[in-house]
Amino acid sequence: MIKKKKLVFLTGTRAEFGKLKPLIRCLNDTDQCEVHLFVTGMHLLEKYGGTAREVLREFPNVYLYNNQAFGSRMDITLSNTIYGFGYYISEISPDLIIVHGDRVETLAGAIVGALNNILVAHIEGGELSGTIDELMRHSVTKLAHIHFVANEQAKKRIIQLGEIEENIIIIGSPDIDVMSSEDLPALENVCKHYNIDFDEHAILLYHPVTSELKKLKRSVKELIDAVIESGLNYVVIYPNNDPGCKILIEEYSKLDGLPNFKLFPSIQFESFLVLLKNAKFIIGNSSAGIREAPMYAIPTINLGSRQHNRFRHDSIFDVKEKGKMILKAITDISNNSYKFEPCYFFGNGGSALKFKEALNKKGFWDTKTQKQFLDLYDI
Repeated sequence: MIKKKKLVFLTGTRAEFGKLKPLIRCLNDTDQCEVHLFVTGMHLLEKYGGTAREVLREFPNVYLYNNQAFGSRMDITLSNTIYGFGYYISEISPDLIIVHGDRVETLAGAIVGALNNILVAHIEGGELSGTIDELMRHSVTKLAHIHFVANEQAKKRIIQLGEIEENIIIIGSPDIDVMSSEDLPALENVCKHYNIDFDEHAILLYHPVTSELKKLKRSVKELIDAVIESGLNYVVIYPNNDPGCKILIEEYSKLDGLPNFKLFPSIQFESFLVLLKNAKFIIGNSSAGIREAPMYAIPTINLGSRQHNRFRHDSIFDVKEKGKMILKAITDISNNSYKFEPCYFFGNGGSALKFKEALNKKGFWDTKTQKQFLDLYDI
């Protein structure tokens, strides 16, 4: 009898868990893997809806670890996560650690795996953003042994970072599996569950830029004043728990009690996708406006520098964080019947199947944990 491979998925945010779910589900359906989840970060904060409960409802073998308080510094969160995840790994001895994206918890998971000679697989490396997130994402790439990327462009960037091409596997963005699923809930059921009684709506999702905290209060005030003046209906979702989140949530208090605003600490990923798919537009600086909205052909009002250097589509409108400019962009989109084609730059589905096939491919589990830098030039 072949011994099962033991895998650990690390998740620290609601959005990240939504992207990882298809990959976890496809492995839970096999007899070859024993899947575990290390759940930390925003999942454990009631301020953000305590989304760990969602993970516990859906999957077995879940370990909860509280690594932060509301508004914690990123360096403290990193050290706490390394400490907790390190002890956890020493207890269960996994064959593979799977991390996603560019969060502090992602970096911690990759560090622990690399230092303990355990294979690390990184989902969606090779992306650009232009903020501290990009530094963490590329750092994870250098610590990880296997790279599951969204497209050819991401693969080329990882090769530039000195990674071996045979360890880079294009699977697309896993969330597209969810986005294109026929099992998404109906809009009327989502609205009923979240008590959203709008005939039409836009989504507001704005995160602090950790390198621009000095101007955050002014920027978010300009945004809040503009959306209030627009008179439209908005579903507003709290930001990530990054430095500056307290400033943002304090400014959101101006929206409390206004009939055309609904504020939520968190919205379940599938429900969020349904709201996005049926929105007039999404406004803010979330990657959802860059990655998910274009696939649904929904316009994005992208504010500021957080998504600098990222992929651009005709449906994405870059706007400075100035109230008059924001209001003009909202008015233009509201008054024009823009028609965009769905964008499949990040894949067209089937990521989970490609992921599972890669794990079953001959030689995968023989990937060396002793990494070598691959020079592109003669030095």
